[in-house]
Amino acid sequence: MTDNDFLAERFEAYRGHLRAVAFRMLGSAAEAEDAVQESWFRLSRSGAREVENLGGWLTTVVGRVCLDMLRSRRSRGEEPLDTWRPAPSADPDPAQDALLADSVGLALLVVLDTLSPAERLALVLHDLFGVPFEEVGGVLGRTPAAARQLASRARRRVRGVEAPETDLVRQREVVDAFLAAAREGDFDGLLAVLDPDVVARSEAGVNSGAARVAAGAASFAHLARVARPVLVDGATGLAVFAAGRPERVLAFAFVAGRIAVIDIVTDPARLAGMTVEPA
Repeated sequence: MTDNDFLAERFEAYRGHLRAVAFRMLGSAAEAEDAVQESWFRLSRSGAREVENLGGWLTTVVGRVCLDMLRSRRSRGEEPLDTWRPAPSADPDPAQDALLADSVGLALLVVLDTLSPAERLALVLHDLFGVPFEEVGGVLGRTPAAARQLASRARRRVRGVEAPETDLVRQREVVDAFLAAAREGDFDGLLAVLDPDVVARSEAGVNSGAARVAAGAASFAHLARVARPVLVDGATGLAVFAAGRPERVLAFAFVAGRIAVIDIVTDPARLAGMTVEPA
């Protein structure tokens, strides 16, 4: 087996983990795949056959790649992808951090893009994937103490996320209003049911802000006409079916009676992993 074959085999064992890290960092499945590929290129060029903790090495590499992508995104003047807001409090212990990260779910993806690239990397690598602050600091070019402070600041924002709406009756009212407005191309009607900082995600990328998301939804009236309300993993969503199977699913997160996140799924593999039932 050549060195490259050996590295490729070891890399594949970590691909799923790297994709998860990159998606949390970037909020886009397509960009996450790009980051994972770039991590492979860097590994193949490094000749790192003897790296003992390859998982840790690759995690920090994909973190650096994502950090560069986030900084590039901002330098091009792109808007932050999502938004939710903060309230200071004391740092919890690491076990509480992990429980917090797991419990926020979609809301965590919403808050991440309000953070600076450095805050986001510190929170994702340390709180979600257990990378020590010594290594996080190395990725950022900062001291471990500075990396810890970045994660602490980011954590306070996550704790400020308002609890998602879970009432299915209220969810259905909001989705019905969204669907009716989208079918009519009713821009104002869409604005009425969208959170001002709503985020729409798809495999192609991310759009944010009520005006931009409403404009996008209004332009797809033809799809809205054939979409119908469903339960997506237990929450109210929308689906477009072909031959009895969902070919496009819109999963929503709701806050304060409005749509805060729209996750648009068309990838067959992701669709196969979702539970889509009649509403």
